[in-house]
Amino acid sequence: MRHFLSLFDVSDDELKRIFELGRQLKTRLKSGVREPILQGKVAGLLFEKPSLRTRVSFEAGMAQLGGSSLFLGEDVGWGKREAPQDFSRVIGQYLDVIVCRAKSHDKVETLAKYADTVIINGLTDLCHPCQALADLMTIHEEFGTLKGQKLTFVGDGNNVSRSLALACAKMSMQFTLAHPKGYEIEQEFIDRILKVVPDAKIDQTSDPIAAVEGACAVYTDVWASMGQEAEQAKREKDFADFQVNQKLMDAAAKDAIFLHCLPAKRGQEVTDEVMDCPTSRIVEQAGNRMHAQKGLLVWLLTEAVDKVHLD
Repeated sequence: MRHFLSLFDVSDDELKRIFELGRQLKTRLKSGVREPILQGKVAGLLFEKPSLRTRVSFEAGMAQLGGSSLFLGEDVGWGKREAPQDFSRVIGQYLDVIVCRAKSHDKVETLAKYADTVIINGLTDLCHPCQALADLMTIHEEFGTLKGQKLTFVGDGNNVSRSLALACAKMSMQFTLAHPKGYEIEQEFIDRILKVVPDAKIDQTSDPIAAVEGACAVYTDVWASMGQEAEQAKREKDFADFQVNQKLMDAAAKDAIFLHCLPAKRGQEVTDEVMDCPTSRIVEQAGNRMHAQKGLLVWLLTEAVDKVHLD
């Protein structure tokens, strides 16, 4: 049994296969083909945080693959009514896969330790691997390849940027983070990436103009994520010079696209002009959450356990 708690859980070749499956399934869906590859499989969506894209994309994806899903919110009492190990052991008997969206990465790891079923990280404070799958799938669709491309993230060294740094390293891409001082990705995480991909090209700088030079994609996120509302005023001040606007996009590669994991605070981290420009791919990127995750689900529940190989 395999889990997907972070991109460290898959090899480079396995990640490529997940992308390949996602692209195949997206093409088939456009042709009106919905194969019941996961018929009878049940996914539980165990969420501590609000969600639009993660919840709907997984629920729709499971349905299109012939399976079903259950949304498990606060009413199930995760971490409140009973010990984590008791909860995990019980719920693991009912479900084939659990998509967990948690405030703490430790909670997802505890779930994986005790639940006898596949666990997918739908977002934690440490990383957001499913988002990175959709992001790189979108870049591949735009440019036909990932190898040698440069992705620049303008903002915080947060869960999204950590996952992107790792995903880019695995796919032989260059990753640059443009951040205010004090908001970089911690060296411990960078060192962990370098241990897996020694030749990874990861840069961090406080100069956003220099950071986007040569980038095929410029990416940003809100300045204060869920749980950081108390820091909003300070972060608005610290990130004031890191807004993605047309001037910054003009400093990137001529054909550069704009990406955002959404939801966005228009007028703060990004302008309306950039959000709605012809090179914005935020809608396609959000759509690819479902397609990339379908590839992940099929891989985890079939190929990763040597049952089926989709061609």
